[in-house]
Amino acid sequence: MGTSAEGTQSEAERSESTAPAYGRTGIWLIGARGSVATTATVGLAAISSGLAPATGCVTDQHSFNAALLPDFTDLVVGGHDISGVCMTKRAEALVDSGMLPSHLLESVRSQLGEADQRVRPGYDPAQKSESQEKVAQRLAQDITDFKQANNLDRVVVLDVASTEAPVEPIAEFYNVDLLLAALKDPARRVLPPSSVGAYAAILAGSPYVCFTPSTALTIPALRELAARHQVPSAGQDGKTGQTWLRSVLAPAFAARGLRVLSWAGTNLLGGGDGATLADPQAVSGKLQSKNRGLQELTGGAVTPLHIDNVQDLGETKVAWDHINVEGFLGSRLTLQTTWSAYDSMLAAPMVLDLARLMALAHAAGEEGHVEALGFFFKDPWGSDEHSFANQTRNLVEWAETASARLAAGGGSSEQP
Repeated sequence: MGTSAEGTQSEAERSESTAPAYGRTGIWLIGARGSVATTATVGLAAISSGLAPATGCVTDQHSFNAALLPDFTDLVVGGHDISGVCMTKRAEALVDSGMLPSHLLESVRSQLGEADQRVRPGYDPAQKSESQEKVAQRLAQDITDFKQANNLDRVVVLDVASTEAPVEPIAEFYNVDLLLAALKDPARRVLPPSSVGAYAAILAGSPYVCFTPSTALTIPALRELAARHQVPSAGQDGKTGQTWLRSVLAPAFAARGLRVLSWAGTNLLGGGDGATLADPQAVSGKLQSKNRGLQELTGGAVTPLHIDNVQDLGETKVAWDHINVEGFLGSRLTLQTTWSAYDSMLAAPMVLDLARLMALAHAAGEEGHVEALGFFFKDPWGSDEHSFANQTRNLVEWAETASARLAAGGGSSEQP
């Protein structure tokens, strides 16, 4: 998978590694027929078939040689979605947009079709015929059935669905008994869809990852339920491009003793994300997530940011930053950056990485928020660390420690 000069493992190096793959792992994608999920599934099929290297996958680098991770060939995709557009049709649209190579889609079309057959109807809050408790039980049963049908050691649930609008806290969010009672009432819709999906993962005993800025597992009562079920979790909001660059640059300014005065940013994006984030309520959570870490890294500098829906950009995302810095004797330094990329191409390898690493976390008996996986997120659960260099070191050290504990027999004795 790549060359040694690029810091990734070749097939020969992989076969010589003393660290065996650990267990067949299911990747259950909430939003399975969206662009990110489809791109990840195409990429996984291409990597597993030897058609493409795992470029962009952090876990394919030499620093993870000793980590006990499932191999790419041991990953199986399924998921939930309310869309009737199958993965293959979505991939064809991504080919038309210029993002996916057509020859690659044709080479993995059958694998993509097989993955789509494992997609089950998700939760549509517009349908109010059953209580949210019943919905969560149905979704959890889908995850359990997927695990059993595919002879999997574990299933990692990843939310890659569209961003939701933030919800106002209510009393039920802070008390497990109140929440469970409210969920049984068919007339009430207490939880947003992302939190219903997180609850389903808890009921299924599956590790849970939130790749979006949606509410998900941020509700205290749900976190308590996850702790009771010993479910490891990670989130929130994948750090794919602009925020990643910010987490590299901001500590560099601080290390040089330079003071950031202001850091203004703009995002231009089209496609489904652009349309979703055109809603002022939906975009508010995204803006909070993107800005929180930067404000901490800069000591509270002014950080205005806005997101514009530019539909003709399609799957391409453009991010622009203007940074104003104070230097020696009050001198000024200005830096401008422009970032342009297919955002799904940045997110997809992170999805595969998170599935492999959460499989390790679960096997090693981790519970609660896995802080080291903050490496992947704008607003990391369980961690106040936002410097990318420090996050990188923490991730590698955690993977080594968890793998050593697992190798010594200190992991989970139960595979739900």
